[in-house]
Amino acid sequence: QKTTLSDHHRTMASPAAFSRTAMRTLRASARTSSSAPTRAFSAELADEFRPNITSDRLIPAQAPSLMQIGIRDIFDSDHDMFRESCRKFFEDEVKPFHGEWEKAGEVPRELWLKAGEQGMLSMMVPEEYGGVGLDCRYPAIMWEEQSYAGTTGPGFAMHSDIVAPYITNYGTEEQKQRILPKLVSGEWIGALGMTEPAAGSDFANIKTVAVKDGDDYIINGSKVFITNGWLCDVVIVCAKTDTGKGAHGVSLFIIEDGMKGFVKGNKLNKMGMKAQDTSELFFEDLRVPASAMLGPENKGFYCVMNELPQERLLIADMGVASAEAVFEQTKNYTMERQAFGGSLANLQTVSHKLAEMKTDICVARAFVDQCIAQHADHKLDSATGESGAQLDHHPSHDYMRLVDLLDDRVAFRFSLALHCVVSKPHA
Repeated sequence: QKTTLSDHHRTMASPAAFSRTAMRTLRASARTSSSAPTRAFSAELADEFRPNITSDRLIPAQAPSLMQIGIRDIFDSDHDMFRESCRKFFEDEVKPFHGEWEKAGEVPRELWLKAGEQGMLSMMVPEEYGGVGLDCRYPAIMWEEQSYAGTTGPGFAMHSDIVAPYITNYGTEEQKQRILPKLVSGEWIGALGMTEPAAGSDFANIKTVAVKDGDDYIINGSKVFITNGWLCDVVIVCAKTDTGKGAHGVSLFIIEDGMKGFVKGNKLNKMGMKAQDTSELFFEDLRVPASAMLGPENKGFYCVMNELPQERLLIADMGVASAEAVFEQTKNYTMERQAFGGSLANLQTVSHKLAEMKTDICVARAFVDQCIAQHADHKLDSATGESGAQLDHHPSHDYMRLVDLLDDRVAFRFSLALHCVVSKPHA
């Protein structure tokens, strides 16, 4: 099967033409190799963290670049081919236009359709609903390559790996059949409406309410800092159906664009991530049928808790990948910049700081890779995922120390890059 996949890949016009057919071949290939023995990094931890990986691949600390394709033993050659496709996609389809999209405050819908055509959206959705049913290693490659490219505009991770899993895991058959294929293709864009102006993400203090009225619910309230909020065709909204139970009285509803009473506010002017459409959402006597509820009534909090490991994992992985990208840019700059009779990299203080930064990033990468491998085998718990999410702040300190190595002009540019990473609005 791997030979077939390689032959298929070579016949394609470019690595970016990595179709959903190829992704299905990857899935079949993964099934046949899932029982392969592992290369243990310790007798106690090998089975727990990397049960299905056989590899003599370089670890990031050994590689010439932290972003090199073909390293990290949670991946194999099939993942490498997909990574090449993703890297080319962001280089060709996103980076050249990202500046224009930052001015517009959104990315065009055509980009979503292109990503869908190449099998890069909602890859974990089962085949019966239009997806390819892959494990989280493939979405992780997308998270990382978008971070490596420095293109914060497309809200692919929110759409594919937060919204789609809610519908996959808690939706009715009708909801899944109707919505998931459109998320996979990019025809529809998904968002999650959780954060509120006063409550933040504190479920106990959510003010949006859904009141039962016959066979319907009437929803009133608002949400803020909603990723993909301006472009979304479907949004999962957290609302209280029992105001006396605090967080345990919250239910989830599927709200679709065009419903009477669903109003999108202005796109928010943010410090960073300017090309990512982020907006307020308002619900004004929005009447929805009971069939719009996602999951059991008053169980929204439990649904959210079940999905937290993957949400925290993607935040951690994108944070570490951003740190890797900034490190490589900084390292290259210090090698090129001439001062004091040589390059900055020749100065002992600079080289020591770079070594310290690389060490911190590689430690973070090792932990996140263990989490990715665990999650691919459905073993990642919320506590471990929460530890991983804290790494989204840990590499940010590295960014600041990296910026100190640069002159004022470059420091300003990298400071903007830092803001784009650490000022992520949460759904």
